Amino acid sequence: MHVANTSVSAEPAAASSAPASPRPGDGYVQSFARGLQVIRSFSASAPQQTLSEVAQRAGLTRAGARRILLTLESLGYVQCEGRQFSLTPRILDLGFAYLSSLPLWNLAEPVMERLVEEVKESCSAAVLEGSDVVYVLRVPTHKIMSINLGIGSRLPAYCTSMGRTLLAELDDAALMRLLRAHPPVRRTERTITDITQLKTELAAVHQQGWCLVNQELEEGLVSLSAPIRDRAGRAIAAMNISGQANRTSPAHMLEHFLPKLLRAAAEISQLVQRKA
Repeated sequence: MHVANTSVSAEPAAASSAPASPRPGDGYVQSFARGLQVIRSFSASAPQQTLSEVAQRAGLTRAGARRILLTLESLGYVQCEGRQFSLTPRILDLGFAYLSSLPLWNLAEPVMERLVEEVKESCSAAVLEGSDVVYVLRVPTHKIMSINLGIGSRLPAYCTSMGRTLLAELDDAALMRLLRAHPPVRRTERTITDITQLKTELAAVHQQGWCLVNQELEEGLVSLSAPIRDRAGRAIAAMNISGQANRTSPAHMLEHFLPKLLRAAAEISQLVQRKA
């Protein structure tokens, strides 16, 4: 499995999709939730933090943040040098527990590698999490984005091809709740931010079974996506081919890449359905 740097420069989008704090109840362990807040306080822009910085970013008191950091340090998930705390590679165990628990990713990788060999462009797979897509597999060719993508990277769903492919599966009520909670913001001059227009685009994606996004996330980036479906027909993930607009036009992608992408997505879907 290709594990690239998991940092991503699109932190405002990732932060905006953080779920609202649930109300504590019989099934809610507040100390555990606070521990996750501390882990999530570390990012590409804050790989090392002081106790005060962790407390501020996690919304905790210094005393509370200190107890959690010391607990994580004793478990090997955090290290401290001087006054600076940082995550350790052991934190990857948490993400890989998810990846290894599902057969999809091992089944998908060889198919995606063959697709990359055919089209000579990068291929990724992602799932929908809140208002973001989270990358779970990536087979790169060339660096085509200023964002450093790897497994665990998050990007806003509304302006990415994989995101729209998965958003198109939501019912209208769920989609509107998500868009109201996380209104689209303009990333480039082409980004669709009008909700009515975005819903029209998503309806077209749902009907045609694929999505092309032309330079809405980042200037120069064109991306083409298709869903991966389980036995019940649900889109459990999406996979894409991404390229540079100056060498791979949208028309070229639709003519030459779309049939190959749809075949690959169908093959992975069939493998998943047989395995289920």
